[in-house]
Amino acid sequence: MSTVTAVPLQPVKRAYVVWLVVGLMLALVAGVALARAGDTGILTTPSGLRYKVVKPGDVKGARPTDADVALVNYEGKLLDGTTFDKSQQPTPFPVAGVVPGFSEGLKLMHKGAKYRFWIKPELGYGDRATGPIPPGSTLVFDVELQDFIPEATLRQLQMQQQMMGGAGMPGAGAPPTGR
Repeated sequence: MSTVTAVPLQPVKRAYVVWLVVGLMLALVAGVALARAGDTGILTTPSGLRYKVVKPGDVKGARPTDADVALVNYEGKLLDGTTFDKSQQPTPFPVAGVVPGFSEGLKLMHKGAKYRFWIKPELGYGDRATGPIPPGSTLVFDVELQDFIPEATLRQLQMQQQMMGGAGMPGAGAPPTGR
């Protein structure tokens, strides 16, 4: 059996202990302050949608409504940073035809604005798995609102293009070619 040799410890001055405790408390306060500073500019709607205005856009202009189609550039990610969807060019979305959190966020924006949304599962896909999105996921979207027009105006323009022999917008009213 081994034995341990006891080495007497010298007493620590009380002032050193006080300075150590004060230093630890200051470090804790500084850490909390830095964590809160990271949330600067993040707002939360009554429904729980969190968003940050990256660029306000034309704040004197109108905002999209449920009756509009929005033209956006976007990138959707999971909280771990995995990108699950990204527009390659400005993409039209009916404001009322997307997940509730995305729709709510679009209605906060002005033309030319860039926002980041954190969409909790209840405002996204909930407990459903959708493609690469696991159930219960919080979605993070970076969105730039290029423009928006009333959906009725868009339908009218598509009908005019069809009557003139145009193909219309891809996937919006143009019949399949059968190829």
